[in-house]
Amino acid sequence: MTAEREVLVPDIGDFKDVDVIEILVKPGDTIQVETPLITIESDKAAMEVPSPYAGIVKDIRVKVGEKVAEGSAILVLSPLADDAPAQDIADIPAPVASRPAPAPKEGPRPVAATRAPPAGLPQGAETVRGSRSARSHASPSVRRAARELGADLGLVQGSGPKGRILKEDVYAFTRKALSGAHSGGAAGVMPAVTAVGFSRYGKTELRPLSKVKRSTGQNLQRSWITVPQVTQFDEADITDLDEFRRSKLQEAQTQNIKLTYLPFLVKATVAALKRFPEFNASLTTDGEALVLKKYFHIGMAVNTDQGLLVPVIRDANQKGLLQLARELQDLGARAREGKLDLRELQGGCFTISSLGTIGGTGFTPLVSFPEVAILGVSRATMKPVYRDGDFIPRLTLPLSLSYDHRVIDGVAAAAFCRYLSEVLSDIREILL
Repeated sequence: MTAEREVLVPDIGDFKDVDVIEILVKPGDTIQVETPLITIESDKAAMEVPSPYAGIVKDIRVKVGEKVAEGSAILVLSPLADDAPAQDIADIPAPVASRPAPAPKEGPRPVAATRAPPAGLPQGAETVRGSRSARSHASPSVRRAARELGADLGLVQGSGPKGRILKEDVYAFTRKALSGAHSGGAAGVMPAVTAVGFSRYGKTELRPLSKVKRSTGQNLQRSWITVPQVTQFDEADITDLDEFRRSKLQEAQTQNIKLTYLPFLVKATVAALKRFPEFNASLTTDGEALVLKKYFHIGMAVNTDQGLLVPVIRDANQKGLLQLARELQDLGARAREGKLDLRELQGGCFTISSLGTIGGTGFTPLVSFPEVAILGVSRATMKPVYRDGDFIPRLTLPLSLSYDHRVIDGVAAAAFCRYLSEVLSDIREILL
């Protein structure tokens, strides 16, 4: 087994006694060749020092604020169980500067290669809307975090030494932008909104938004900014389902229950979530894993005079059609009367938004973050369907599935819709 190795600062050119501004690993971390270890900064540039070996970090030999030079000890690595032969430090690319130093005035000297910016990113920019970010005082890892979050470093106030921007500053700026706690728009996320004096053009009336609409608007904006959303469209033949529903109307009426399509949709959705568990999940905050939920709490969008509310039916998988219909009716009525408990609006896994009583052929519902998908349902209509050499009338229900593309790809979304359509088309699948 290979012995422990001490990792030293490699040849960093003309830089002498440079500051350590960031330590990127900690004892116990397993690292690979070229994993960034520390960030150092001179008066000309900031750069990351990569590891020449793979291994497990045993001990850190430097601290933030210390000065290092070529040959200074950075850390000690313990070997991996299947450790490969060590690479020579000369084989490791030179650290890449985040801001290249000015060209020398005398005598040519070797110049370290720099990474080209990603395709589509303007030269010198560090975010999707880079402006002053290239001149910001930040290390490469902080700039990388800003790029991933879409934050404009030129608008972030640094709290580190000499005004340096830290990762914590980027995270705080992003949280502030997403929460709407800013002036004139989500800086770095969307352009500022300029106030318009509409009264110049004619008579106006100022109508304040309700608290529900304001809260819903903030949540929808956060979801739109956070979630890369795509919508998959499909339709289901619910002719047989409707026939079965009509056969149960009288029984439901004797219990003062209005039997709509919604309880059938809930049952079918639960069946689809069981078949495709990634739709019944949430992404962890670091984006590294999925939290797969073993319960089935279905949210149902309800339009009220105060705005949109989404009460949640808990453990929908354990309830029959008439029980679901009764709960949907009760939750909808109390939502419109403003009598819902806060707990009845929390804990949903998946949401259904139905415009079936109004109309339309399809729409793009917004995912209710941190959920990863939402089902939109439009009005059922009779359509001619070609079967066995003839056209026959069939009752067809339009489906619109919006999903978080970080978690779900197009193939999975199409398969989910197809399965949901099959379940709705064959009432026996719901009753199993």
